[in-house]
Amino acid sequence: MYKKVVVLGGGTGISYLLRGLKDFPVDITAVITVSDNGQSTGKLRQEFHTPAVGDIRKVITNLSQIDEPIKEMMSYRFNTSSDLDGHAVGNLILTAMLDITGSLQESIKSLSKILDVRHTVLPISEDSDLTLMAIDKDKNVIEGEEQITKAHRQYERIYYKNEPKVLPEVLQALETADLIIFSMGSLYTSILPNIICQEVKETLNKTKAPIIYLCNAVTQPGETDNFTVSDHVKLINKYLDKKKIDAVIASNSKIADEIAQKYETEEQKNPVKIDYQELEKIGVELIEDDLCIVEDNTIRHNSLKLSSLVFSYLMRN
Repeated sequence: MYKKVVVLGGGTGISYLLRGLKDFPVDITAVITVSDNGQSTGKLRQEFHTPAVGDIRKVITNLSQIDEPIKEMMSYRFNTSSDLDGHAVGNLILTAMLDITGSLQESIKSLSKILDVRHTVLPISEDSDLTLMAIDKDKNVIEGEEQITKAHRQYERIYYKNEPKVLPEVLQALETADLIIFSMGSLYTSILPNIICQEVKETLNKTKAPIIYLCNAVTQPGETDNFTVSDHVKLINKYLDKKKIDAVIASNSKIADEIAQKYETEEQKNPVKIDYQELEKIGVELIEDDLCIVEDNTIRHNSLKLSSLVFSYLMRN
């Protein structure tokens, strides 16, 4: 029987991990945040009163064993002057299924079957009005995931407008997991939205599975300026209860000067530095490797290499 791995996250970060991890002999449950209110997802939420489907669509597509042209179709966005403008095909399909079944979980199961997904994808909640909130360092309150991202500020607190009802299947997966992974991605809008749920924190306290965090390769403007690897770990641990992060995977890749300069000047992002002494001080195991690749002038994690490190950690624990 394969060991059980639960991955929590959202955005593109978790999708890149799962693209590689799906080919390893593990049983994956991907738990996805559903508070996004931007772009196609935001329009569909407003019109159909649904949880966010965009990140779920990305995860299903990356876990799929189906041919690339079908995956491309799922991600295709309409470019038109009509109401379809900006909508991804996969988002529309998920929304249609949700309208038919009345359940996001059942919609995910149906689409997963069509796209030959052999792992489990779960939304953190079925709540249609899930709204992410933030208080910045100047005590300003910001409402909405998209607004939090665009504000480029440092935040004192992230919380939900109303406490979400977490799916029982999510809690069960966490209870029986052999390894829990916090995927790379935006700390405030991809990772924390899953772990600020009270039911999730209480369940994590009871689980015996180790928690491993896959640290971001670059900082996020305003939110994590000058953050080191340990700063990322400390921020997540601050929101956890008794259970804390056991290990962190970080990239020690040397980024080419021209790419680093592009990120710094055009996007206000810098490589996340490994601060060895501080990580040792807080008692977190560091697993480092040359993990970053550059595709189309964009820094990405090498999905296969990253997944190999995750699998090695799982097998020795």
